[in-house]
Amino acid sequence: MAATRLAVVGGGLAGLSAALKLKERGFEVELFERTRLLGGRATSFAVDGHEVDNGQHVFLACCTEFIRFVQRLGMADDLHLQDRFDVLVVAQGMRSRLRASALPAPLHLAWSLLRYRPLAPRERVGIARALLKMRGERTWVADESFAAWLARHGQGPSEIRAFWKPFLVPALNVPLERMSANDAVFVLRTAFLSSGDAARFGWSNVPLARIAETAAGRLDAVHVSTPVAALDVHENEIALLAGDERRNFAGAVLAVPPAQVVRLMGDQRRFGVEGLEEYEAHAILDIHLWHDLGALDFDFAALLDSPVQWVFQKESGYLCCSLSAADEFLTAPTAQLVERTWSELQAALPVLRNATLANSAVTRNPTATYMPKTGARRPGVRTSMPNLVLAGSWLETGWPDTMESAVRSGIAAAEALSVSAF
Repeated sequence: MAATRLAVVGGGLAGLSAALKLKERGFEVELFERTRLLGGRATSFAVDGHEVDNGQHVFLACCTEFIRFVQRLGMADDLHLQDRFDVLVVAQGMRSRLRASALPAPLHLAWSLLRYRPLAPRERVGIARALLKMRGERTWVADESFAAWLARHGQGPSEIRAFWKPFLVPALNVPLERMSANDAVFVLRTAFLSSGDAARFGWSNVPLARIAETAAGRLDAVHVSTPVAALDVHENEIALLAGDERRNFAGAVLAVPPAQVVRLMGDQRRFGVEGLEEYEAHAILDIHLWHDLGALDFDFAALLDSPVQWVFQKESGYLCCSLSAADEFLTAPTAQLVERTWSELQAALPVLRNATLANSAVTRNPTATYMPKTGARRPGVRTSMPNLVLAGSWLETGWPDTMESAVRSGIAAAEALSVSAF
């Protein structure tokens, strides 16, 4: 008997993880991606002879499903994961470290936090108290921002500058004032308060497109540069208009952004889905800099008092600088962004003051993350049609919009489709 044919629309991590799971369950899977690149918001491409990621994507050790996804592809050795949480923090040339000890959580950060140079002793104690309060508190003010939560718990400008902002804004890609307290506390509990190992930083040692291409290589067919223009959904069949051709499948996964789901569905309420119009996209910019100084003495660092929140040394002489919650910089001229970023790095890292900038590039991702508006709720993967499901990091997965959420949504979508429809 021939395997049941299923379609996955969208070649990002959500679509690829859904497709891979469905393939493992014995279905025949075809994937459709509207662009020429696989990986969605976690891909890579050539810029002036250099292959660069469209943003410096990191994961934490607590991102278990993303790590398992890469392991299932046989690419575990291509991921780097710290032995323990260890972050260099730089402010105008002054260096400090936050480093986990062997003590159990949350005590694993206590000694490092009490010696954290950017803060006065009473401010360090205040942060520790807020973290402990966060660990034990079970009730929340509905729709409270994290900025309001911090104010309620006595966190002033110094604590926000040196601790909360550099870690939470890049994690959730929105300013503290627009950040959900529930999302922020989830990140902190999961990464810092549940386990001494959970917050270890990790990243891919290969361009992100290699991960996506390896996953796609296990499917029955992959159609890039093939946008899906329309859906015709029936209980036993779904027809896709893709690349000017009508193709029939038993079921489908829509692993595309909210606005594209709306366009394909037409009336989303007909499919039992609500709230897709309540999402706002937020930008991340990355400035890629090549210099003549060679290797520096760190893998990555957080910069205080700078629009450049993090800088990563991708290889000798190549730095990738990340600007999260960067909507205000999205339309800035490339030369201006490069000049300011290089100036910020030279101020923070004096060793670069004698270096010459050899090359540069800017990657802009205006839809790096999707955040529901205040009061809105994320939908799940199911629709009212058992043979049509959704996948995407922006859905309700228990995680904010991250690579981990993307993979979790893909797995959930595949399980819902295979169990409900067949």
